[in-house]
Amino acid sequence: MIVQYRIEPCRSALNRVQGMPFEWSLNPYMGCAHRCTFCYVREFERRAERPSDDRYGRSIRVKTNVAQVLERELSRRSTPLPSVVIGAATDPYQPCEGRFKLTRACLDVFARHAQPIGIITRGPLIVRDIDVLREVARHATVSINVSIPTLDDALWRATEPGTAPPEARLKAVRALADAGLSVAVALAPLIPGISDSVPSMTAVVRAAREAGANKLWTGMLYLKPGPKEHFLATLGEVWPEEAARLARLYEGRAYLDRPLGGAPQQTLRVLRDVYPRRASAPDVMKPEPRIKTQDTEVPVAAMQLGLALM
Repeated sequence: MIVQYRIEPCRSALNRVQGMPFEWSLNPYMGCAHRCTFCYVREFERRAERPSDDRYGRSIRVKTNVAQVLERELSRRSTPLPSVVIGAATDPYQPCEGRFKLTRACLDVFARHAQPIGIITRGPLIVRDIDVLREVARHATVSINVSIPTLDDALWRATEPGTAPPEARLKAVRALADAGLSVAVALAPLIPGISDSVPSMTAVVRAAREAGANKLWTGMLYLKPGPKEHFLATLGEVWPEEAARLARLYEGRAYLDRPLGGAPQQTLRVLRDVYPRRASAPDVMKPEPRIKTQDTEVPVAAMQLGLALM
């Protein structure tokens, strides 16, 4: 697939978010070459009268000055934000990050400001930034979420065409966990009647725990206009009967109410206990608080060491 990269500086880096379990987000890019068929961003594209079909992900906006703008915005604040999620509307570790390194540049800024962050990604490229992620984690909470909804090769290829294989993502989870970082595996989105079965979820949970994931969460397929049409059309090319079944199931609604949508949550609660995190995984880093001196901020441990040497 040919992707066009549009070099477009931004005027703001941080975005106020509504209707999500977090308040602030940062997206170094707009558009995503991963082109997941179910991606909820397709809904926003459709509302903005931009392509939400197979053309989505063929044009990526590159915010070349995003780190500089982020530095300016955080410098204006006397205290850090509760948390900033990187990748709410794009994947910060999609392939072009290897070239532009905007996510890494933003992580450097977050490290300097001891800003708590969360990351949502399907990109194993995140392991490149373990050094700076650890630097952020020294003084602020870092929550990494790697999405692995299935280990089934055919389903992965049909629904996440531009992403790395699940096995590559599991290797990234292991590397992050071995570095002492908090890493969750997100079984999301689960497709009703396909990837929400107990055997399918068990396979993901077992592999995630063995890799060292200290957290697990899940969410069901969410289909609003935009992603709905594209998802059903592309799934129908591979499994027409399943696409027809899901079209009936989601007719007139974007998500499933309980009990249809609640069963996987209960399954995951059981599997969390059945499959504990591997014992050899190191403990997750705990942020070391800073204390202010007259001129700057220093880690508490450094201050204690200085007092001990006096």
